[in-house]
Amino acid sequence: MSDTIETASSENAEYRVLARKYRPANFDDLIGQEPMVRTLSNAFETGRIAQAYMLTGVRGVGKTTTARILARALNYEADGVTQPTLDIATPGVHCPAIMEGSHVDVIEMDAASHTGIGDIREIIASVRYKPVSARYKVYIIDEVHMLSTAAFNGLLKTLEEPPEHVKFIFATTEIRKVPITVLSRCQRFDLRRIDAGEMTALLSKISTAEKIEVEDTALAMIARAGEGSVRDALSLLDQAIAHAAGTSGGKVMGDEVRSMLGLADRARVIDLFEHIMKGDIVAALAELKDQYDTGADPATVLTDLADFVHFVTRVRYVDTALDDPSLSPDEKSRGKAFAEKLSPRILGRTWQMLLKGIDEVQSSPRPVAAADMVLVRLTHAADLPSPEDALKSMGDGPSPTVSTNGTASSNAQPPQPNQPMASAVATQSNPGGNTTMRQANGPSLVVDNTPEPAPQPEPVEEQAPAYEVIATFEELLEAAERHRDIRFKMLLRNNVSLISFAVGHIELNPVGNAPRDMVNQISARLKEWTGENWMITVSEAAGAETIKEIEDAEREALVADAQADPVVNAVLRAFPKSKILDIRVGASEDGLNEADVNDAALANPDEGQEETSDSEDPGAGGLDDYFN
Repeated sequence: MSDTIETASSENAEYRVLARKYRPANFDDLIGQEPMVRTLSNAFETGRIAQAYMLTGVRGVGKTTTARILARALNYEADGVTQPTLDIATPGVHCPAIMEGSHVDVIEMDAASHTGIGDIREIIASVRYKPVSARYKVYIIDEVHMLSTAAFNGLLKTLEEPPEHVKFIFATTEIRKVPITVLSRCQRFDLRRIDAGEMTALLSKISTAEKIEVEDTALAMIARAGEGSVRDALSLLDQAIAHAAGTSGGKVMGDEVRSMLGLADRARVIDLFEHIMKGDIVAALAELKDQYDTGADPATVLTDLADFVHFVTRVRYVDTALDDPSLSPDEKSRGKAFAEKLSPRILGRTWQMLLKGIDEVQSSPRPVAAADMVLVRLTHAADLPSPEDALKSMGDGPSPTVSTNGTASSNAQPPQPNQPMASAVATQSNPGGNTTMRQANGPSLVVDNTPEPAPQPEPVEEQAPAYEVIATFEELLEAAERHRDIRFKMLLRNNVSLISFAVGHIELNPVGNAPRDMVNQISARLKEWTGENWMITVSEAAGAETIKEIEDAEREALVADAQADPVVNAVLRAFPKSKILDIRVGASEDGLNEADVNDAALANPDEGQEETSDSEDPGAGGLDDYFN
């Protein structure tokens, strides 16, 4: 904010809210946007001015104001200045009208109320006309993400190749809703949030200009409540000034701002955090009730608690976390003390429970009761040991003691020394468990006090699973067949190009439409069937043909042999549309295969001659005899 801040001219002047009264008028007044200002300044100096700009950021961060300032810079005209410039501290010819939004060549349109293609057609039709008085015709479209799909599509061509006298400036809070085709045609600037320190300094400067005394704690609370939005913070300051009017001499006090915002006292939030970390549930519940009675919202209290947990965590790891000027000395000292004592595990657990608890309080019909239950969980969780401590305590159980009869017992009392008896009876235990009772002047009596052993259940012999020995790939196929795992067998046949096979290690090359988990399937089956872990190596080296490829080759050879047979060839010629579907090698009626029949014929050639001579013509039967 510049040093020359406008003040009210008279008491009777029409009141303007602070957010409008102290709206920045040039780039020097913008706070927190130095990267954007530097980029634009270099671009203007070198003449590299884009045809469209996209301004994005949270609400109240200054998007529309920046768009108007940029329109001023594009059309700035003053004595001796005839080109765009960012040095616009002195108002130019067109500056007042542009900042008021009334310049004829700077057209502002709210996309929330002009979403259709018809509104875009009006822009497309008007861009062909040159500006009336300014250097550029500038179109400022606010909340551009609310344009319809048709409107975006209609704007693309004009946006990519606009006339030289036209510039577009878009502003949006939802940059993800803007099509990428539009973003790619614009220079994008992300207006960042204003941090609490810069916001506090701005509020202090404005309150001084307004001649309003404001406590530093009140400024810090307003700056934090603004959450990086200048407009929100100025609106809250306006409200606080009105709230304090007529009381305390018009001075804005921290307690009044806290009451106005429904906030909890920051120091009391730290007290509540301390009660929780000590596990003092009574003090924690009482503190929450007191804060609620003074006007604090339960969800806000938990939110402030979460903010303090985050602050303590940052202090633990970030050296500059304590440099925030919006923090009070008490917050800095106590936050540093907590950061040194509390472990990251405790802070992380508290953070997670608070996040869940805030949602519960906000959605509960009884927020105070819900907040109480959140504090109960937090205080009990503060006493819980870490997982490492819990495991250690579970391992350190009570050591067993040995009883008088020699058996182990964890709760047995230590043996007591023998006490004298009236009848002078002495006892002596032998290793077998029998007790000898001997009277002074009498016979000794042996009493068997050995406890009878409890009946033990008969041991059940666990039968070890019957594992198989698989030494070859063929045995793996046979195992799949025995286990009726047909799908796995087909996987081995169709998709495994074997490179090497040894017990415990298989190297293969997956082929065909092999599934991604083929290696896992093979490893799991081998582990189940053999009881051993196998190493399955996948390689790109050329392996052996798959079982399916081998069988297909054999079948093709049989079909070729059959086609070469004269009789089969005659059949195929007689029936042109016929083809060989399958080759089956059958056995003779007495169970001999083809090789055995041939051997028998060679051993008794006469039998074959006699059978042939029974027919007058060996070939008289023709095709019927061949197939029969």
